[in-house]
Amino acid sequence: MGKLAVRALRAVLVVVFAGTVFVQVLMVWALATDPEDGSLPLTPLRVITILGMVSAQVALVCVWRLVTMVRRGTVFSHAAFRYVDGVIGAIVAAALVWFAVTGLNAPGQRDDPGVTLIMGGVGVAILGVALIVLVLRMLLAQAVARDVEAAQMQAELDEVI
Repeated sequence: MGKLAVRALRAVLVVVFAGTVFVQVLMVWALATDPEDGSLPLTPLRVITILGMVSAQVALVCVWRLVTMVRRGTVFSHAAFRYVDGVIGAIVAAALVWFAVTGLNAPGQRDDPGVTLIMGGVGVAILGVALIVLVLRMLLAQAVARDVEAAQMQAELDEVI
């Protein structure tokens, strides 16, 4: 991975992380100062937003660590699984948060249940992303196993020579 790509990705990660912190601060401030007017369950939605931002932040930190491992050439190791698992967990948490938002929004959509169905479909799509990352984790596991096998074969070859 080139230096320019790493710097660009890290810049994006920093901007997104700062944005999530900004949204969290706004939601905490709104929880403390803005009363509900009764039209929507604002407090649960604000808390869910804060939790959703936490799941995004966990994924961002894990991706940052994985990029660092790629840059150092250590990504094909067992240590990378912790961060890939963190990304998977964060995506699943984001899907659960989205399903909670869908559930809170559903009573207001009685006249148009299609919105709730679409929101449910988005939640399933988010879970699909977690499954894609799980497949990528399996590919990483195969690569790590091959790397370990190659290192053992190289050690045996070194002994012979």
